[in-house]
Amino acid sequence: MGSCLSTESRSPVPNSPGSRKRKNSRKKLGSRNSSFESKREEQLYRIPGRMFLNGSSDVASMFTQQGKKGTNQDAMIVWENFASRADTIFCGVFDGHGPYGHMVAKRVRDSLPLKLSANWEVNIKGDEALKEININGTGSMNSESTSFLASNEESRACLDVEGTENHENMFQILKDSFLKAYKVMDRELKMYTTIDCFCSGTTAVTLIKQGQDLVISNVGDSRAVMGTRDQDGHLTALQLTVDLKPNLPAEAERIRNCKGRVFALRDEPEVARVWLPNNDSPGLAMARAFGDFCLKDFGLISVPEVSHRHLTEKDEFVVLASDGIWDVLSNKEVVDIVAAAPARSYAARALVEAAVRAWKCKYPTSKVDDCAVVCLFLNSNDLSSASAVKSEEKIVSMGQQVLDDNIKGSSEPLGINRSGTVRNDREKLGDECKDEEVEADEDDALLYSDPGKDWSALEGVSRVNTLLTLPRFVPGEVDKAAAGAAKTLK
Repeated sequence: MGSCLSTESRSPVPNSPGSRKRKNSRKKLGSRNSSFESKREEQLYRIPGRMFLNGSSDVASMFTQQGKKGTNQDAMIVWENFASRADTIFCGVFDGHGPYGHMVAKRVRDSLPLKLSANWEVNIKGDEALKEININGTGSMNSESTSFLASNEESRACLDVEGTENHENMFQILKDSFLKAYKVMDRELKMYTTIDCFCSGTTAVTLIKQGQDLVISNVGDSRAVMGTRDQDGHLTALQLTVDLKPNLPAEAERIRNCKGRVFALRDEPEVARVWLPNNDSPGLAMARAFGDFCLKDFGLISVPEVSHRHLTEKDEFVVLASDGIWDVLSNKEVVDIVAAAPARSYAARALVEAAVRAWKCKYPTSKVDDCAVVCLFLNSNDLSSASAVKSEEKIVSMGQQVLDDNIKGSSEPLGINRSGTVRNDREKLGDECKDEEVEADEDDALLYSDPGKDWSALEGVSRVNTLLTLPRFVPGEVDKAAAGAAKTLK
């Protein structure tokens, strides 16, 4: 790619004058950067109300557990009194992938909230300045126009439209802030010298709760689900985000328009992946992500989907989780497990432990994925932190009961189906889990975009978002590679 410059091309000629001086200056610069980063991290860790490790508070519970693939690449955060506002909470879950995914996820966890807060302040000040200009502008109007505006304001107050406009204005400001912060964050990742983001990246599902307003943003296949009551008072699951995967028609069309390819491997036909135009890599199982700059010129983007919800008394909690949860538990199962927890402090851990058991039961031949969960409680009526704390064995039994009931088919999962990033291997699954296997949609043309080619060289790739042996791709060689693309792979 044009932005990928080798270190040799940037270095001076070894025997040229000043080469040693430049080398030493580079070392000093690097030491300054590392020192700055360590100081910044130390300052972040000392911020009151900011949690990023396993634990809980009066309003949130969070827990993460390493899977069987290596380093835990999931990260999470709960930041109370966010942006110096007493009624505001920021939450986020980040699922890294690739050889440096754990570093990317943590960097986004630490930097994105700061960028969001800064852009939020700028947008608020800009909005206030615009209002002031509009108010001052009305002074030059004639008396007829002024009286007309006054009558309009009175009628608007009677209809209580002002509250609705405030909600819409608040959402638009936060939406612009999210979009700007995500854009700056991705651009910053590209310039990092300490983290190679060429074939590493992370998802990000984040939210801001301010008063009774909830603004959610999402990139990738991590998910946000709300537990809310229906008209009959039954607890139901409401999915707040869409898993942004390559099998979505709009996402696949954008990728193909940018010369990227979308297809699934033969041994996991339900998992659509993104590939370079003329290389069988990296096989990314999502259509949007931070990092992964090898694919940014071929349809992968970091633009988030942003949505707004005005909370009511029926809304009880929101669960943010990585796909390690959603691959094995439905939205309804997740909501039931959180609701069954005897205390808020155990809700996230109970959910992770139930997911780990589900992995071992449903996919015994696949490695358990990393799991990260943030449970944000929206009211103080249920699951009070002051309630009696029961033993962990009681929590485990509750989660197991919910899982067993769904495996037996006693309850049908509500909402959107499984995230669909686990290979369906009927021959190797246990008999007790056969009823819960994910059915592949063989009629979906997006998953079979190029059936005439044999991709058997990559068989056995299961539950990975990207291959670790990714070759560097040079755009100047696209035409040469395209000339031989018609040949059948052997």
